[in-house]
Amino acid sequence: MSADKKRQKLISAELKRVDGAAPETQPVLDKHQKMAGSPFQFLRGSAQIFYADLAAGSLKLPEQLLQAPLTRIVGDCHLANFGFLTEEGSYGDTVIWAPNDYDDAAEGHAAFDLARFCVSLFLVADYLEGLGAGRYRSAEVFKVQKPPRKKDATRAAEGFLKCYRKALKKTALDPEKRDKAVKRFDKDHFLRKPLDKAKARAPGGKHFEKKSSVAKLAVRTRGGFRFDPENSKLAPVEPALADELEDVFRPYLDDAVLDVSRRLGAGTGSLSVERYYFLVGPAGETDGEAFRETHVVEIKQQREAALVHHFANLSPVNRMNPAHLTVDCQRRMMRRPDLVLDEAVWNGVHWLVRSRHHARLTVDPEDLLEADRPAMALKDYAKACGVALARTHSRGDRRSVRFERVMADALADKAEDLVDAAREYADQVVSDHSRLCEMIRKDGDEHAA
Repeated sequence: MSADKKRQKLISAELKRVDGAAPETQPVLDKHQKMAGSPFQFLRGSAQIFYADLAAGSLKLPEQLLQAPLTRIVGDCHLANFGFLTEEGSYGDTVIWAPNDYDDAAEGHAAFDLARFCVSLFLVADYLEGLGAGRYRSAEVFKVQKPPRKKDATRAAEGFLKCYRKALKKTALDPEKRDKAVKRFDKDHFLRKPLDKAKARAPGGKHFEKKSSVAKLAVRTRGGFRFDPENSKLAPVEPALADELEDVFRPYLDDAVLDVSRRLGAGTGSLSVERYYFLVGPAGETDGEAFRETHVVEIKQQREAALVHHFANLSPVNRMNPAHLTVDCQRRMMRRPDLVLDEAVWNGVHWLVRSRHHARLTVDPEDLLEADRPAMALKDYAKACGVALARTHSRGDRRSVRFERVMADALADKAEDLVDAAREYADQVVSDHSRLCEMIRKDGDEHAA
């Protein structure tokens, strides 16, 4: 079997293992269609392939980086899994910049997160350049003038690792630094405008009643707040199922259940995962104070973290059930985790229970094109992520600073090698994306014939 056929077989098998259907299967899954949009989207939906390549040695990271103590890691660490959010979920009003997706969090090598994030920088640069060249498409129209290039992604990756290492060194000297948050940016920083937008959506902000997470999903009725029946992201739930959901999950909720809906098509990696939303708040009240207390709680079917299958013996921590592991990691890694954060078993499946942050704002790759200097914006973005990720990793063990010291020393010697490995692997992802497109297109052509 040729190398190309072996690679295609690996991609098909790994996608089928996690998603339940191979990309050749008709009709093609929405998730696989979305992954075919660009190599960056492919990366977002195929974390299991990244870990398969690490386990097989197809992607080799500097050994010195793997000698650092294990810590809790994001698992699916890429540029679009950072954003602005309100601490303590829907109970707080402090807006910070931090990782915002812990569905694949587990105990592992910090270098896994660092490498995956650097790979994403190269793929984002490729995506933005490809929009201008017509290789990729976006649902929105963007004016593409000077997109970041591969050399700009290299500088962004170097800046990311430099800031990550610097933050680790500061924590090694003063352990209380691990509980500092990234929540301020200078007026000329690329993330300043998104920060101001997120703050306006937080409780007390001028756009809270129009732009917050709950405001986008709920409407005011005579009987109280309900989910908006016109919202395309939500689907009604049959009364019997709604009653069952409320009966099972009511102990985890802190107020009256106002409404229940099914959440449609969220994210890329979790696109095929079942999830429901509860609208929770004071019953029968519709004034501003009641709206402030109303929030959304998500019930999400939780799958095994991406790294666990290929690194089953890396840590006994990862033997927790999938939802418990996510809750455990999120409570450790976040400075002030959601106050509604738990796990439950329903119909033999593990479910994650968590509140939706009132102010949750992700900066999409396309937003970089709106900056005066997209290449500099990408670097600023990456550096902010480096600081936030270092503090997130540092919270895995609050008893010592061994991880910080060892990892900072290793990066002093091996950061350049890590960037080189990420750049090379990004090229592999571009090739894998082409293979996925061929699998989808070939099968579709055969069915059409």
